[in-house]
Amino acid sequence: MSDLAPYAAHESQSRGRRYAERATSYRSEYERDRDRIVHSTAFRRLVYKTQVFVNHEGDLYRTRLTHSLEVAQIARTIARALKVNEGLSEAICLAHDLGHTPFGHAGQDALNECMRDFGGFEHNLQSLRVVDELEEHYAEFNGLNLTFECREGILKHCSYSNALKLGELGERFINRRQPSLEGQLANFADEIAYNNHDVDDGIRAGLVGVDELTEVPLFFEYHAEVRERYPKLAGRRLVYEILRRMINRLVTDLIDTSAARLRSAGIETAAEVRARAAPLIGFSDSTGTANHALKSFLRERVYKHYKVQRMTSKARRVITQMFGAFVGDPGLMPEEHRATAARLEADLGPAGRARAVADYIAGMTDRYAILEHRRLFDPSERT
Repeated sequence: MSDLAPYAAHESQSRGRRYAERATSYRSEYERDRDRIVHSTAFRRLVYKTQVFVNHEGDLYRTRLTHSLEVAQIARTIARALKVNEGLSEAICLAHDLGHTPFGHAGQDALNECMRDFGGFEHNLQSLRVVDELEEHYAEFNGLNLTFECREGILKHCSYSNALKLGELGERFINRRQPSLEGQLANFADEIAYNNHDVDDGIRAGLVGVDELTEVPLFFEYHAEVRERYPKLAGRRLVYEILRRMINRLVTDLIDTSAARLRSAGIETAAEVRARAAPLIGFSDSTGTANHALKSFLRERVYKHYKVQRMTSKARRVITQMFGAFVGDPGLMPEEHRATAARLEADLGPAGRARAVADYIAGMTDRYAILEHRRLFDPSERT
């Protein structure tokens, strides 16, 4: 990787893995991280976890899996243009949602409320817990034993209290410092992907129309451009032509603005990136404002739509009722989770039991959670 910029994450400067392993002959260490993530159980489950809509509502809505692939594609483009580590960027993006609950943010909020007296629930921290502890693929250690840099990038957010428990991984949150450029750009790739694709899914679901979206300056600009060039275009082709231009605008602006910031700051090493209080990756002011307007529109017109709110209410009820049942009687869980609850309770008391229940619920897919809830509460459902 001699073509990497000096401020990129170079493997020769990696802080390594928690458990030492021999290097492989044909893959870099960050490519090795990527492959472990792709082969993990949690990654496969993402195909049945959705973003905004619940899995059974339709086959064409984004799932956490397709979203993660889209984020990784955007991140590779950005990383290549900035000459930072493409393999690390891809690995972070593929793993960033491994800890997400069923039912998207509604499930996360419900589980966090259930865990309020036991340390709370943060999906980024849960993603780290998945790759550090919960995956069971290796004889010599729990988890996937990823590199420090990949684990750092996965942990996008973290509360101060939890950061204190994480050792060197939590130091940047305590000291208010930045992760690698690869970690920073992964955050923006995630935002670009979900904002634009939630527009697509919102239209597909009938929650919002193209005419309403012209209230958003970014959408209006490219709607006008596409209509001028293709006056007879309509339907899906019209939407896709607009969205691909929007994504290109955001990605191009992010690359150009970030490259200019790196030059202006005179950044020469990855250590200098980490020492800064503010991120170096980001949009220009005008594009940042346009992107914020898009986010605000989605929040008010899609995420708060009554159809989404109805499903959110159902999701909260499913998560909350399952949590209460399993904490009250861990014997209701499958044997492996029952054993884990007993072990963690012996070590940590009631908080350990609650954490084991949270791990079980967070790992569920949308449809499995619905089925498990029926098994618990519907007398006519087979157990």
